[in-house]
Amino acid sequence: VSEHKAGDEEMRTWFVDNCAPGDFNGDIAQAMVGADIFIGVSAPNVLKEADVAAMAPGAIVFALANPDPEIDPAIARKYAAVVATGRSDQPNQINNVLAFPGIFRGLLDGRITKITDAMLVAAADAISSCVTTDQLNANFIVPSVFDTQVVSKVAEAVKLAGRA
Repeated sequence: VSEHKAGDEEMRTWFVDNCAPGDFNGDIAQAMVGADIFIGVSAPNVLKEADVAAMAPGAIVFALANPDPEIDPAIARKYAAVVATGRSDQPNQINNVLAFPGIFRGLLDGRITKITDAMLVAAADAISSCVTTDQLNANFIVPSVFDTQVVSKVAEAVKLAGRA
């Protein structure tokens, strides 16, 4: 995303103004050089091994395209400190099922009719609280989608945030 791309709508413009320092106008390989984090929600195999190798030490790669991520997670793990995908057969599965049941349960229980950013932040905090400091490691940064405490913690957090 850059100001040099045609068809900028309001959100793209905000993103460029707030998240793209300087006047970068390059391709993904150039953008990856020295990057601390890659968050991909695009298409399979758009990253090359050299792209991840060029990232900063301790980099984080969220290759979330499904069913095939932007890079093979095994390749990304050679260079990145933390790798997550949308796949259930890989560590650190990032999946909206961690959020939505609890969000909707909290909205229903609290009789809340409008979702706010504060509620979504509360939901994210609740999800993160399901991984203890002792459990936290490079291959376990988010709870399993089968963790039974997630829905109730998210629901309660959303309900409380909705009443604030």
